Amino acid sequence: MADHHGEQRAEMRVNGRENGLRVDVFLSGRDPTLSRSHIKRIAEAGNVLVNGARVKPGHRVKTGDSIEVIKEEAKVYMVEAEDIPLTIVYEDSALLVVDKPFGMVVHPAAGNYRGTLVNALLFHCKDLSGIGGVMRPGIVHRLDKNTSGLMVVAKSDRAHKGLASQFKQRCVKKIYKTLVHGDVTEDEGVIDLPVGRHPKDRKKMSTKSTRGRMSLSRWCVSERFRVATLLDVEIKTGRTHQIRVHLNAVGYPVVGDEVYGNSKRRLNAMKEEIPRNVLRSLKRQALHAGTLGFTHPVEERYMEFSSALPEDMHHVCTCLRSFCA
Repeated sequence: MADHHGEQRAEMRVNGRENGLRVDVFLSGRDPTLSRSHIKRIAEAGNVLVNGARVKPGHRVKTGDSIEVIKEEAKVYMVEAEDIPLTIVYEDSALLVVDKPFGMVVHPAAGNYRGTLVNALLFHCKDLSGIGGVMRPGIVHRLDKNTSGLMVVAKSDRAHKGLASQFKQRCVKKIYKTLVHGDVTEDEGVIDLPVGRHPKDRKKMSTKSTRGRMSLSRWCVSERFRVATLLDVEIKTGRTHQIRVHLNAVGYPVVGDEVYGNSKRRLNAMKEEIPRNVLRSLKRQALHAGTLGFTHPVEERYMEFSSALPEDMHHVCTCLRSFCA
């Protein structure tokens, strides 16, 4: 991807309905391609101005205020294209859908500049959207390193804006397959618990956060294995680690999740050796983005994609099924 230089300036005025909003909330509402974290970085660089004065992200705007945002154009100079195999489910001139393997990081970050999905995409596509910034070209949403499954990637700025708007407005269908500890008794349910930063451990998320944001997960049982249960979980919001946090909060943590579920301790306490060893064979959290649906941002037609369970999760389920037979 070629370098881009210069900056983009955007100016807007606050209307009556926006009076009193934090400037980061105001800007994310006006421009769906700007995340709160992105706005924070721009503001901390002194590039958010209210009536000509630099402000912090928490500044409250007033009706009639003139807001100016200075955005550096995307430039990719540190991220190298790498010939890494990709499983591409769909591709056209505007976007592509990939099936990400577990263990692959989505985008480069400090100390981790190679082997990511972005490195692979830069080799495959010469025309990724630049809106994601220096390290995240084309990236509209993310999956954790050890979560596998479907992701949509923007190849044009128009597609990026359209997809980002759908994610922001919660119009994207996202259903995950996950294997959880325990025999889930009910057939389906809804988890409606706020998710935010853990009050004591800033690297974790929690339903006990004092500043949690509304989060909604709908689940249904796909298959029961006595010691574990395979669930389909549809998330209506996209909070960080939402499924893992929600399921742990209701007593059914994701198998292989050491951060939230203490999976090793639970396995050590399991009396039956065969299922214990089968579950131990899983080397990551048992979470797979199996269904992804959205409206094509250019052609305006609904598209839905599905991905079968990856080999490691499929193997565990097959072994557990034999054990329960």
